Amino acid sequence: MSAVRGDRAGNPDPLLVACALRIEQTALRSAGRGDYALLRTGMGPRAAERSVVRALERPGMERAAVLATGFCAGLVPGMHPGDLVVADQTRDPHGAVTCTGTALLAEALARAVPGRTVHTGALTGSDHVVRGQERAQLRATGAIAVDMESAATLWAATRGDRCPSEGGRPVAAVRVIVDAPEHELVRIGTVRGGISAFRVLRAVLPAFYDWHRSLLLPRR
Repeated sequence: MSAVRGDRAGNPDPLLVACALRIEQTALRSAGRGDYALLRTGMGPRAAERSVVRALERPGMERAAVLATGFCAGLVPGMHPGDLVVADQTRDPHGAVTCTGTALLAEALARAVPGRTVHTGALTGSDHVVRGQERAQLRATGAIAVDMESAATLWAATRGDRCPSEGGRPVAAVRVIVDAPEHELVRIGTVRGGISAFRVLRAVLPAFYDWHRSLLLPRR
């Protein structure tokens, strides 16, 4: 995990950005700023949960905001690789976690990556790559996208009493679609060919900083 430098606007609480794959980590690092802690968890919900729990147990991370990011599969017809998904809720067998500041984050992403479609809705978790009919089954639950780590990341971040702040630990999930109903992924290695998705992921960090800074604003 890279060092925490704090937000440039003076937020004393760090931002932990969690991703699973090396290619996702590469995209985020290539953005050129380091005002956050970048954690590569490894693939799958168990790896994500273990890594996030360990990261938040480190000194100075007690009040860290947590944002899960990387690639995902879209579930809604008409989605395209390079579209963005902002979760208002993540779901997995543990339960559902409500995300913080979803509307503000979606607006910030629209500014950071103009011309890209930003979808907002429920992001569901899976322990495997979703294909074919299973995609439609997950869509029937009301979810708009699926990935393997976001739900586990946010569940690990919010379980128990890890954050002493009154409102609880701020959490969010932003994913870039590489796999959609009309653009189905053949194998996970195909992600490396997702140049469009890679470029989008590389461009989203300013929106993450805007979201993080907004946490300082008084709640009404």
